[in-house]
Amino acid sequence: MSKQLPTFQMDMKIEEIGAEGNRYLASEWRSLYESIHEQLTAAFLEIEDAAYGLFLDQLMPAVFERLEDAGFVVSEALREDDFVIGKNLIFRNSLEKWGTEDNRSRVFWNVIRNKEGQPIGTLLTDISHSHLKFDIPSAPVLYTLRESVKEQIVQGIRQLKE
Repeated sequence: MSKQLPTFQMDMKIEEIGAEGNRYLASEWRSLYESIHEQLTAAFLEIEDAAYGLFLDQLMPAVFERLEDAGFVVSEALREDDFVIGKNLIFRNSLEKWGTEDNRSRVFWNVIRNKEGQPIGTLLTDISHSHLKFDIPSAPVLYTLRESVKEQIVQGIRQLKE
């Protein structure tokens, strides 16, 4: 099974990065989900929502690694109490307020910077998931914002989801 890895270039705008990331996620998420569904269903019984982290640990690193390979800065300084999944998804940079118990939406954000350290925008990773059993009802989706300040990012997420 050859992965259709995302391809990023330093001259891409945040919207182009989101579109390329979505192409990759749409092509890869279902086969990964089906290949580890049984294992993660069992894990969900023990670790509940953390099972989704195990899924994102396998799906998302390609996006962040390929962005870094293209010269973008996608990570930020971690705090001692940070919980990170999928290589660069930090729980304190996420919101989960939307949907029903069997189809909740958690949105993570990552400010993307060019090689000079200037923010070009924010990549939002939206994952739908169930709190009742291990289930991801639809493909994770990337959205983009031009904003890079936390308050503006949170406001942008709310506008997107509400």
